[in-house]
Amino acid sequence: MTPPPEQEPAVADILVTERRGPVVLVTIDHPPSNLVDRRFITALADLLDRTEPDQSVAVLVFHSADPDFFLMHGDVDAILQIPTGAYVPQHEANAAAALFERLSSGRLVSIGAVDGAARGGGCEFLTALDIRLGSPRTVIGQPEVAMGIIPGAGGTARWPRLVGRGRTLELLLTGRDVEAEEALAIGWLNALLPSAQLWDRALELAQRIGAMPADSLAAVKRVVNISLAGLQPALIAESDELGRLIAAGGHHEPMRRFLAAGGQTREAETTRMEEVVRATVG
Repeated sequence: MTPPPEQEPAVADILVTERRGPVVLVTIDHPPSNLVDRRFITALADLLDRTEPDQSVAVLVFHSADPDFFLMHGDVDAILQIPTGAYVPQHEANAAAALFERLSSGRLVSIGAVDGAARGGGCEFLTALDIRLGSPRTVIGQPEVAMGIIPGAGGTARWPRLVGRGRTLELLLTGRDVEAEEALAIGWLNALLPSAQLWDRALELAQRIGAMPADSLAAVKRVVNISLAGLQPALIAESDELGRLIAAGGHHEPMRRFLAAGGQTREAETTRMEEVVRATVG
């Protein structure tokens, strides 16, 4: 007799929350590898639906239950299932980019405590947060170009605002990893702390911010976002370029090489990601 299929965990179980006054601690727990997939996006939307209307919540702090990955990247197998062919230009950002922008532009202050790898969509999620703290184990990267697409969840649009045009082009066009010290030096990380101190420091920062008047926090975010106006057209252009590339189908072969080289496996992405990217390019 064939055993019944295993039940998928509830979407809410992917993002486990704990309330500490005005601060909500969010643990990302999406085994086996914390992929940024449809279920993660659904869980994040559900989290925002619950916390944004609650005026007693001021800060969200994200960290990971996975010892290796804060978040991995988008699901390559799922992207390969997207139909190719004629592409109709879009007039709004794709679902992931729009959701990350909702988090970035909304009233809630968001903090990421990064102790492990975050590439592709995982890096884009962190880039959309307001503050990022890391440990020496932090490693980030955007390997999408090697796979025939682009960072399409806000990465191509946001990286220049954080680190400038030249550095953005070098990082995105090579797809190389960025280690913790470099991430701090270029301003992607706000601070670098020992792993053992990272969570306590993130919580301390969140509690200090959460003690401020909520209206002031929201006002500061609005003004800072206005000072960097123009992101929405960039997000739409990014989504369009990603859609055109996927519709053309040129990503299929490099993505298959990526998977064949061990991409989207824990072993390869923790020990030899640079090798995987080189194999992807062919």
